[in-house]
Amino acid sequence: MMAKELKKLGYLLPSPRSLKTKHVNALLSTWQQRGLSPGTIKNYTAHLRWWAEKVEKYRLLPRNNRDLSIPDRDYTALNKAQYLSKKDFERIKDDYLRHSVMLQQAFGLRREESMKFRPVYADQGHFIRLKGSWTKGGRPRRIPITRHEQRELLDSVRRLVGSGSLIPTHKQYKHQLGMYQMTTIRLGFRNLHGLRHGYAQLRYKTLTGWACPLAGGPTRREMTRAQHEVDQSVRLKISQELGHNRIEITKTYLG
Repeated sequence: MMAKELKKLGYLLPSPRSLKTKHVNALLSTWQQRGLSPGTIKNYTAHLRWWAEKVEKYRLLPRNNRDLSIPDRDYTALNKAQYLSKKDFERIKDDYLRHSVMLQQAFGLRREESMKFRPVYADQGHFIRLKGSWTKGGRPRRIPITRHEQRELLDSVRRLVGSGSLIPTHKQYKHQLGMYQMTTIRLGFRNLHGLRHGYAQLRYKTLTGWACPLAGGPTRREMTRAQHEVDQSVRLKISQELGHNRIEITKTYLG
């Protein structure tokens, strides 16, 4: 994508090793002019930095994004939580896709994680474990099983796939992803990433005893000191369950 972008800008790179500072500056300028969010630009820059490191041009980009004039992410949050009903799930006729989406809601999984999910590996009785090859950033993690509905869902997934995954044996991930995208769009289920937000908010209420700020609960200023201590502990736990390990990211999910 970056090479094509540079070609449109008039830069022809004979090889990956031809990357120079002028190319980095051109890409950053284009992304900012296009109005991409700080988060997206930071993600693209991480890929660009990887490219530079692979061709041994380690000093082409500074380690700190602020030195590239990339603003910090905006964690001012809107409530993006989504919850699908039993009838919503029944509209997904494909058994594999339906179970994938149900896992997204039940455990806050990302889309890719829910499709690569293999119960014979993941289901550990009291928790599920996710392989690094399934997750964003290659970080394995564990998520506790705390509700009867979660156990029933895991048993249902196991009956469906046995020792396999929620990608049918005759398909590759990219094919199943295409079907997922077409099916959810056709049914009007747009951006099901909101199911992770719903999971986070449910976990917050379960662990603290009160709703998160985005769902009408007390803000930080309104909390007592004791509540604030609980809030911080729970946010860290939820961040780890979501695979972020950064407490500040929970502002997006919880407010």
